[in-house]
Amino acid sequence: MTLEKAHELIAMHDELGSGYNRNAARMVLGAVMRDHGQEAVDHLVRKHGLKQKWGIKPGTHFESAFK
Repeated sequence: MTLEKAHELIAMHDELGSGYNRNAARMVLGAVMRDHGQEAVDHLVRKHGLKQKWGIKPGTHFESAFK
């Protein structure tokens, strides 16, 4: 997954804002972790304010189901 696509997907889920969207954002972060590493994940978490919105903190390790 490209970082641009991840940004778009997280922005969409952030806008919708339900618990299901939180889980979808976590799945996107897992794919970003697999492809780009922790620094990219932390950047997306900070950029979209996911700590305030859903309690997703920078430094959280995500794993993708698609290895």
